[in-house]
This record gives sequence, structure tokens and C-alpha cells, in this order.
Amino acid sequence: MLRHVIAPSVRYTKASNDVVRHPRLDSDAKLLVLYVQGLPEDAARKPLGELAGKVGIKGRVYQKAKRQLVAHGYVHEWRSQGEGGRWQTEQLLTNIPLTREQAGLLRTAQPLVVAADPPVNPPPSEQFPTVGAPTARTAGGYEPVEDHSDRTTPHPPTEPDPATALSAAPAPGPAPQATAAADPAQLARAERVLLSLRHTRRELHLGVREARGLAVEAVKWLERGLSESDLRHALLAERPQDGVRSAVGFLRYRLIQKLPEPPARQQPHERPPLLEPVECKGPGDPHVFRPLLGESECPSCRLAAARSEAVPEPVPWRERVARLNATPMALPAEP
Repeated sequence: MLRHVIAPSVRYTKASNDVVRHPRLDSDAKLLVLYVQGLPEDAARKPLGELAGKVGIKGRVYQKAKRQLVAHGYVHEWRSQGEGGRWQTEQLLTNIPLTREQAGLLRTAQPLVVAADPPVNPPPSEQFPTVGAPTARTAGGYEPVEDHSDRTTPHPPTEPDPATALSAAPAPGPAPQATAAADPAQLARAERVLLSLRHTRRELHLGVREARGLAVEAVKWLERGLSESDLRHALLAERPQDGVRSAVGFLRYRLIQKLPEPPARQQPHERPPLLEPVECKGPGDPHVFRPLLGESECPSCRLAAARSEAVPEPVPWRERVARLNATPMALPAEP
């Protein structure tokens, strides 16, 4: 398409690209922010609904635009009960998203530090023309310098003495160790955790490229034995009081500063030396076995001896019947 744009010199309002190009604000919400931003101080004291009605934003359209502005930090409201028991509502509209804490500081007139837009040139002002006839434009005092590089040829550098070059050469140091490339599966897990932070805290919204760059630091946590839930909890814990101005900077600082220590390597277990085979002292044919703790009998002989001691000798049935007959029976109870 073709475009013809002329920058106005009077009767204009500076519009931030963050507001104009916001993907989650509709046209009514953007128009309301720009309209209230350009009002003078005395006219901006009216309620937001009354100001929205002057540009045709009423009813459900106004309620929808207001919900979007509140959800993204452009509108803040406080309800309080004043003298006489009457309730009053204070409204704050900004052209930059603020957290609840930042808006509260601005409401109480305390110093608030907010990322400002880059400085721009002041708007043109009305000036009286310079006295005198118009003159031709000057070149700003610049005088071209003649270039004679094509006429002269530089001399080639002199070759150093081989003995001097060898003595002056630094001693070769140890070759740097190449860092092992991270596992693609681990990188994908770390990137998935970083992209999921937006669902819990809106201010930690990351793009795909931003998450891919931070995944190199986040994968170190997973390589040290932490789970995805542990990594997510460490990034979401201890929310700053002033809010997060840059999600990438905040997460990069936390990933580097709070990186846990690597797990200690366990020493390999040394097996005790094997003892020499000895002859078993149990019954049966002579045989040898390898003792573990200084035993004198093999495991088979010890098991057979334990079984013979545990099983009692069987009692004949005649003896069992005699024992039952000798047991006195209980007499019936008297009525």
C-alpha cells in the first residue's frame, strides 16, 4: 500500500507504540487511553465513564474496554468510605502498564520509578522570524578533504627476526575445554517451563526467541537433578515489590544467581578382599567353602543344623489321647 504521513505541529497527542500495537486491546480501549491522555488537567478530573461517553464509548462497549484496561494495568480503581459514610471511587489511567503496587505509590504521591520512553525532541514552538533578507543554506562548515590513497602505496611490513619472534612468543597455555552441548530434550523441557510462566504471572510473558535464549541457563538446573516443578517454583518465588520491568533480565539474573550447587560425586564402593577357602567342620564328606565373616561351617551345614533343632520330635497318638483323657473336664454350672 501507499502511505502519506505529515507530522502535525499543533493539536496532537503522543501515542506510544505499546498502546497502539497492543495485541490484546481492542480499538475502543486504545481510543479511550489516547483520548484521556490528551485532555488538559481540569477536564481529566471527570469519571472515566463520562469521558468515554464523549467519544461514543458507552454501555457494554465501555465495560468491555474498561475490563481490558484493568486486566493489563492501564486502569486502576480504589473504593473508600469518606466522611459521612459516603463511598467514593478513585480512578487512575496511565499510558504505560503499572502493577498494583506502583499505582498505589503514584496515588499516595510517593516517588515512583518507571521505565520512561527514550528522550525525544521538543515540539516546535512559535518564534519570531530573524530580521534580514533570506540567505542561501550553508553546508554546516564542512569542507571536503581530498583523498590521495589511490596515489600512494603503503610499504609492506618488515618481517621480524625469527630468533626474536620465538623468544617474544608467549608460552602455549592449556587448550580451553570445549563445553559440551546441552541435550536437545533438556533444552526443550527448560524452554517449556519458561513459556509456562506467563500463565501464573502475566508480567513474565516471554517470546519464543527469548525463552530459547534463556533455556541455555535454565537447562543447567535440570542437569543438576532438579525437576521442572522445582525450577518453576524458584522462578516464581519472592516477587519483587516494585514489579518486574524486564522479564528477560529478571529471569536471567535469577537463573544465574540462584543456580544450585552441583551434586557431590559419590565415591565408588570398594569391595572387601575375598578370604581363602577353608575346610568345613560340619558332618558329611569333607568339603571346602569361602567364609565371609570367619565362619567354620558352610551355609548348607548351618541350615541343616538349624532345621534339626527347630523341629520337635513327633508324639505318638496313644500318648496324645492319654493326655487328653487325663485333662479334667469342666463341671456344668448349678441352676
